[in-house]
Amino acid sequence: MSRRSTRLLKAALSAMYYTGADGLLSSLSRGTGAILMLHQVQPGKADGFSPNRILQVTPEFLDQTIRQVLEAGFEILSLDELTRKLADGDLRRPFVSFTLDDAYKDNLVHAYPVFKRYGIPFTVYAPTEYLDGAGELWWLALEKAISQLPRVSLRMDGVERSFDLANCDLKDAAYHTIYWWLRRIDEYEARAVVARLCKEAGVDPVALCRDVIMCWDELRQLASDPLVTIGAHTRRHFSLAKLPEAQARSEIADGLARLQRELGRPIRHFAYPFGDETAAGPREFAMTRELGFASAVTTRKGLIAPGHANSLTALPRVSLNGDYQDPRYVQVLLSGAPFVFWDLFGRFGSRPVQA
Repeated sequence: MSRRSTRLLKAALSAMYYTGADGLLSSLSRGTGAILMLHQVQPGKADGFSPNRILQVTPEFLDQTIRQVLEAGFEILSLDELTRKLADGDLRRPFVSFTLDDAYKDNLVHAYPVFKRYGIPFTVYAPTEYLDGAGELWWLALEKAISQLPRVSLRMDGVERSFDLANCDLKDAAYHTIYWWLRRIDEYEARAVVARLCKEAGVDPVALCRDVIMCWDELRQLASDPLVTIGAHTRRHFSLAKLPEAQARSEIADGLARLQRELGRPIRHFAYPFGDETAAGPREFAMTRELGFASAVTTRKGLIAPGHANSLTALPRVSLNGDYQDPRYVQVLLSGAPFVFWDLFGRFGSRPVQA
């Protein structure tokens, strides 16, 4: 999301909070609970050129959010408990479930102590090739490459494009344009583009993976705590909807089998890489159901409602976004009010993008 869009969305969320619109709309918008989505949890807020700051929240904000949802009367559930309550129709008390995507090392170092302090269950979704230290976190590699280069030239959709990277604003604009183009094109082509830019910039994407993602022993350490659920997240973190059916199924099944073999336990829950409407749809929802997952989460925005008992492999989430680390925004998002407006807006244009 561009900085201008972020400012507009913050203003809208603040207006709902200060006018009480979130409370007025809650009878229409509130579900029975929410699955909260995080990625990285690390001290300090990113500044300067940091387009992936939306994936980063601080341990202090995580602590504050846990206290906030508990004080608001939410029950914090594991995904096993959540799916069981949905299936049983036991929805008397609103609930929240915490999930973290990609198995970042900071999930163990910084997030786990916060959850442990409160005795709170949470889920980590792990792509297996990342745990091998060989994954392509191309969105982070792209950021590092752009931060190092004075200019980037690419052939995009048959047209030569050149991006001046002389300052932070230009880097932000270039990253936004290139990122969303890469999200549209073939997965292998997209990764080849980023690999070339990394080579030009002297960035080692394999070293980046090893620096920021847990290894298998670290994941086993985390998984040894009963508070922790480990979920599958494919093998290579490809956008499944862009793959042929057999390859998409293999990405899911191979990641599942490897996790079960390495951890010696059943893996019951799944997260679709990228997870929006362009990355996962009815075909993928059917695949995860056929492979026996008890739940599968998207990045589509929304609360959990009773009707989701019939679509447990297509569950929406609420992002705890690094640009919105404020209890006011958490309160409004958990009311469900913004999703009413975004759904209405989506009939006439694009919904706001949230990683």
